[in-house]
Formats: sequence, C-alpha cells, structure tokens
Amino acid sequence: MNTERLKDFRQAAYELLVLAKDATFELMDAVMTTRNASCLAEFSLNPLFNRQWPSVYEALQDCRPERKKLMELYLEQLQKETLPTEHILVAIDHTAWGRPDAKTLKDRTHQYQRGVTVGQGYSTIAWIPEAHGSWALPLLHERISSGSSPILQAASQLKLVCEQSVNPVLAVLDARIWQCNLGISASRYSS
Repeated sequence: MNTERLKDFRQAAYELLVLAKDATFELMDAVMTTRNASCLAEFSLNPLFNRQWPSVYEALQDCRPERKKLMELYLEQLQKETLPTEHILVAIDHTAWGRPDAKTLKDRTHQYQRGVTVGQGYSTIAWIPEAHGSWALPLLHERISSGSSPILQAASQLKLVCEQSVNPVLAVLDARIWQCNLGISASRYSS
C-alpha cells in the first residue's frame, strides 16, 4: 500500500468513528504500536497518544464506530490487493470471557470453551493471509447475546462478509485444519 492510499484509508476510517474520533484514533495507533501493556492506561504512555491517561477510557466509552461501514472499508482495501477471482480466507473464532463473580453483569450465559464458565461470549471473523504470517485483520467482533449462539453469530457475520465481498469467501472454523493445509506449525497459533 503506497503512502497516499494509506493516508486516504486512515482518513476514511477516522470519519467512521463518529464520536471521540481524535482520542479513539490515537488509541488505535497506540494499541497497534505498543509491544506490551499490562493495563489500558499504559497505552497513554505511547508517543502516538497525545492525551492524558483518562482519555483512553473516554475513547472506549464514547466512541460509537460504524462497524458495518468499517468492515466494508477493510474489505474494499483487501479487494484492491487481490484479483476478483481469488478467494478471501476468513477465520471465525468464539472466545468465552469468564465472569463468574460479576453477578450484576447483564446477559451472562454459560460459555463452553475448554470447560464451562459463566460470562459472555464473543465472535470474531477475521481475514487471514494465505501466505505465511501470524497476524489477521478483524472484520467484525461482536458479543454473542443470550438469545443467540456462537454458530448463529458466526453465520450472521459470515453472511454479512459474503454479501459485501466481491471476492469469493472461504471460511475456516477450525484453525488446525487451515494450519495443516498450509504446513504451518500449530504451536505458533495455539493459545
């Protein structure tokens, strides 16, 4: 991606943040360039974050990004990098966030992931490069409500990605299958 295209992409992403744009955009840069952080406030120490530490929390509380439009922007960029006949490989992940002691947390459910816990589940669909690499671009990350399930949420997210993509979409639900097909070491992606 050339400099001008990156500048245009960043401006378009900035416009989709709606509220607390400046603090949120600086926080995004800080998150992407901070190697290790043990708490949210540490992102305020990054030189790209030009605000005081309470602005980290303000950005998270106030920002209401247009998530669907952000996903469309990401897909638009991906499609500039691939031929229309090439498929886009996406992975879908369910992550349980155990919150057994948070009695007043709304919409807690039983979550199943390496055992059972009470908390909330999150579904992420991300584009992954087919070439060697260890990163992915999250396209959608959503909490799974008690009225849904990981499979229903994943299907809804995948449908949205497929509707917006010019390229054919190949979805992988089990990363071990993808790793075996590419000959990538499973230990590289295990948590």
